[in-house]
Amino acid sequence: MKENKLIETRLRKNDTVKVISGNSRGTVGKVLFIDRKKGKLIVEGVNIIHRHTKPSQKNPQGGIVRREAPINITNVMLMCPKTNQPTRVGAKLIKDEKTGKESRMRLSRKSGEIIIS
Repeated sequence: MKENKLIETRLRKNDTVKVISGNSRGTVGKVLFIDRKKGKLIVEGVNIIHRHTKPSQKNPQGGIVRREAPINITNVMLMCPKTNQPTRVGAKLIKDEKTGKESRMRLSRKSGEIIIS
């Protein structure tokens, strides 16, 4: 029996990513949606499909609609905000001085800088 697990990813909505494989390789865009169950995400301006639609009440004109299709999470890398280069993502526990709470922050492996989003 196959378990339905959520794929742990270090990417979040509104992150800037670079596509590293596939037809849209080299394209940089913003993450619009992440489906952790399927391991897919939608990136702005990447993997554009043409949908032929019939006229309906919602779209009385009909015609060809262009929109982004999902791509695999493994095909993208996060862009480092400091160096503006694709980077791997690590995690670092940071303790808050005032409250004493520990929080897990994302870390750029290329520059060592904390990624805030």
